[in-house]
Amino acid sequence: MEQNVAIEISHISKNYHTYAKEFDRFREAVSLTRKSYHKNFTALKDVNLTVYKGECVGIIGTNGSGKSTLLKIITGVLNPSGGEVHLEGHVSSLLELGAGFNPNYTGMENIYLNGRIMGFTEEEMEKRVPLIEEFAGIGDFIRQPVKNYSSGMFARLAFAVAINVDPDILIVDEALSVGDIFFQTKCYHKFDEFRKAGKTILFVSHDLSSIIKYCDRCMLLNRGEQVAVGNCKDVVDLYRKLMVENYQEERKLSQTVAGNADSDVPEAGTVEKWPRDKIWKTSMTQNPGVQEYGDKRAEILDYGLMNERGEITSMITKGETFTVLYRFRLNEQIENPIFAFTIRDMKGSELCGTNTMYEDQTIEKAQAGLTGVVRFTQRMTLQGGQYMLALGLTGFIDGELHAYHRLYDVCDVEVLSDRNTVGIFDMESKIEYDDVMVIREEK
Repeated sequence: MEQNVAIEISHISKNYHTYAKEFDRFREAVSLTRKSYHKNFTALKDVNLTVYKGECVGIIGTNGSGKSTLLKIITGVLNPSGGEVHLEGHVSSLLELGAGFNPNYTGMENIYLNGRIMGFTEEEMEKRVPLIEEFAGIGDFIRQPVKNYSSGMFARLAFAVAINVDPDILIVDEALSVGDIFFQTKCYHKFDEFRKAGKTILFVSHDLSSIIKYCDRCMLLNRGEQVAVGNCKDVVDLYRKLMVENYQEERKLSQTVAGNADSDVPEAGTVEKWPRDKIWKTSMTQNPGVQEYGDKRAEILDYGLMNERGEITSMITKGETFTVLYRFRLNEQIENPIFAFTIRDMKGSELCGTNTMYEDQTIEKAQAGLTGVVRFTQRMTLQGGQYMLALGLTGFIDGELHAYHRLYDVCDVEVLSDRNTVGIFDMESKIEYDDVMVIREEK
């Protein structure tokens, strides 16, 4: 392995035997005729990745794509069915919340336990304990059994141990999602310190904004197959196309970059506009608990978000122009129907939105049977994060607002950003310095 290579993953595959019933495993084991009762499941297929010292490389993909399986193989928790992994340097990993912790031991006892597992002497761990205590910040709970910890305390202590054993390679699997925003900020600052110190980070996360912001390169997995490795923004863009059911087309485009660390993902603008006959909502992250009500004199039939490239997607990049659109049908004649959308946070607070009455774009007399699509196009200035979309079709009857069809929290909206400011939206401030100088007083 080259001297500047930290991790070399070559043709890794992982296969499992799955059984319809647990008893079938026993039947297969004792079968004199070697009859098979299992089905083969391929969790990973021919995955290749080279990570260089000092890099932070992200791994993304849908649930079940093989991300965690790959990390467990890299750290030696699982054995691959095929292929090889070579590591250069001491590895510290944070794969699952509280993994390697004895729930009946105190936090302090678990610190020493993990130190012994990693090959450190008690004297070496004593030097690191103050750093671990300070970073975890859980106070006297560190001397309480960890079975009494909240998930946030688990995360704090586990991450504090992982980063304070002086690793050359840090491997993290979604473990930061349970910590509060202050703890996450503290962890990402530590990431930067590690990178500046020439250490290597392998990072699995569903937080695409963090992947773009903190990682040098990114790998995309889908159903156990490696789709692409390359520039983070380009690979995230490819992931969004995969999410809108363009995977087969994008797989052909990405064949030149899959497994090649120095290649870029194809240009985003090559994707055609979304066909009018497509059902948009099937490509959105729909909420099974959507709140729906109204008398259905008018109906919302379909809905979606469209990005600048004409793709229907739940993921919008901060700063880009996007469109909220939905298809409607009027079942009765309606005077001045009002079409509306609102974006809400996870607590249900309305953050922004508009309607056709505010924008003076109403249809005066809408006949029964009228169908069409209403589009709201605007610039995304919300901070990176998760939001919910609400849609409404209302109108006034005898001076009273009447709901024909409303869909509250109908689908998820994920805003991707590598630069967040304070608050819920970005004011897009421009910063300048004038008359910057050093003034020395005469002695």
